[in-house]
Amino acid sequence: MSLGPFKEQHISPFDKLSRRKVKTFLMNQGLDFDEEVEYTIALLDEDRIIATGSMDEAVLKCIAIDEDYQGLALTNKLISGLINEQHNRGFDHLFVYTKPENKRIFTDLGFHSIMEIEGEVALLENKADGIHGFTRLISQHKKEDESIAALVMNCNPFTNGHRHVIEHASKENDVVHVFVVEEDRSDFSFSDRLSLVKQGTADLKNVVVHSGGTYIISAATFPSYFLKDAGKVIAAHAALDLRIFGHYIAPALGITTRYVGEEPHCQVTATYNRLMSDILPEYSIEKKEIPRLEVDERPVSASYVRKLLAEGNFEGIKVLVPKTTYDYLMKHHR
Repeated sequence: MSLGPFKEQHISPFDKLSRRKVKTFLMNQGLDFDEEVEYTIALLDEDRIIATGSMDEAVLKCIAIDEDYQGLALTNKLISGLINEQHNRGFDHLFVYTKPENKRIFTDLGFHSIMEIEGEVALLENKADGIHGFTRLISQHKKEDESIAALVMNCNPFTNGHRHVIEHASKENDVVHVFVVEEDRSDFSFSDRLSLVKQGTADLKNVVVHSGGTYIISAATFPSYFLKDAGKVIAAHAALDLRIFGHYIAPALGITTRYVGEEPHCQVTATYNRLMSDILPEYSIEKKEIPRLEVDERPVSASYVRKLLAEGNFEGIKVLVPKTTYDYLMKHHR
């Protein structure tokens, strides 16, 4: 499949020399190379890279055109090549993060804007009805109650700490919607994490557990290659995720409160929680932060459970997780 008159090179994650050349090219364009990308296309004029684009599952990343070759419709050819490759890999619903000033390039190629953080990042998808289809799907669970709350969790794995926050919300609200981040980049698969949350909250009759879908943005998929400052990356990711939640997801379910667990040690979570306090009230959503559950004066955390699991310390794990999680770990990880 030719992308045009220039030489085309398909670069695998194992081609370290070619990836280094792409990394150098992007650096010259003022961008970083995302080491997590699974596949890269480069266009070459003789041996000189003049354009490149990569993909990471359903997300197109690291797209750049040499300024000497702009205006030659290379972006169109590059994106078309990536889309075709993604289609061959089974990904038809695609996303792209880009600088807001580049958004027009992708809308001209059939992408549709989901959300933009002014001066920082824009998120687009190639399905006109993508986000609206998702909100229609989850709105089937909408209840006409007075107090409706939500939580977003990874649950890697589901612990008594997660259960503590959900139970707190359950007691204070008519309905609680729990969204489990949908991706397979954690130690435990998404299907297992979702199942553990459902099993671990089955007795809480006003709790509805959802897949987070593709619109609960993960830090693992959020790009950092065009945002140089680490603090800006965290803040832009959080703002984008929260505004998508406030603008699309919360109205679909009538959510008026979002609960989070207190996180005093993690910079990412602390920034996220702070921005939640600033952004969610714009959508008439209250944020409630619940103190962490402690066992033996130590906060219960999934990371500590994973550490104990690696050590084979099932007795230590037993007091940190619901019975359903403990039984699962005994069966599959002993």
